[in-house]
Amino acid sequence: MAFEIVTILIGIEHLEIMVLEMFASPAKQAKAFDMEESFLRQKAARISMANQGIYNGMLGALLIISQFIFPGITAIMVGRLLLIFVAIVGLYGALTATKKIWLFQFIPAVIGLILSL
Repeated sequence: MAFEIVTILIGIEHLEIMVLEMFASPAKQAKAFDMEESFLRQKAARISMANQGIYNGMLGALLIISQFIFPGITAIMVGRLLLIFVAIVGLYGALTATKKIWLFQFIPAVIGLILSL
């Protein structure tokens, strides 16, 4: 039960990240992602953020939906697969973008994986 709750919460978090990346102002994005606001005001950066946002949104939706549409062990296996993806991407992001990703993506994914055992 704890695994399912954590997986759904991580899914909701990714939907929130999607909203930030796709719809937030450059000022809010700069604060959230430790980036320069002047960079985020550029058209190419806005497009790139929106594209990244749709990936986070779909990942969030999959994390949530996987816990409702698959039966028993299949839900756990699909959830694990998606959490492994989140952990790898979170680790890479923490090393290359901002250390906050370590706290908000990598660690929750690892906790979810531990709870699935």
